[in-house]
Amino acid sequence: MDTTSVSLLERLREPADHEASWPRFVQLYTPLLYYWARQLGLESNDAADLVQEVFTVLVQKLPGFVYDRNKSFRGWLRIITINKWREKRRRRTVEAGAVGLADGADVAEPDGAEAFAESEYQQHLVGRALELMQVEFEPATWQACWQCVVVGRTPADVAAELGITVNAVYLAKSRVLRRLHQELHGLLD
Repeated sequence: MDTTSVSLLERLREPADHEASWPRFVQLYTPLLYYWARQLGLESNDAADLVQEVFTVLVQKLPGFVYDRNKSFRGWLRIITINKWREKRRRRTVEAGAVGLADGADVAEPDGAEAFAESEYQQHLVGRALELMQVEFEPATWQACWQCVVVGRTPADVAAELGITVNAVYLAKSRVLRRLHQELHGLLD
């Protein structure tokens, strides 16, 4: 895939590209949304339901969504997730017949607000993007980058193990990291 995530967001707006782009978007964001839902205290099935509700909103909203580099896509996604969580709580409160909570005024922010911290968002998104990207590279290219960046080995050690030149290790690392940057461009704000 040669497009950036910003272009993925843009392609989701186009009816012709929507069907092709939506699976990639879902693959990228489902684990993160599920993690956020679990951090809100939802059980597994309820978390999965919340993720589906968020995607339902996104199907409706993304065709009209215009990416703004000065605003946070993650923040917008987080707001949708929290609002859907609040809706679920209000519905349960109303269904249970509780009085005074139906308007949501007493629904507090989740105690785990730090679950939405920048580092967790980045960690989940980068990890998922790496999983999806691995198939785009030859195994030796992927291993060269992985061993240097993630494991922390020296390029010389990696080159010796893989039977390639040190320069090839640097090139592999550069290709994979450049592709990762393209994949996440505009989403790590």
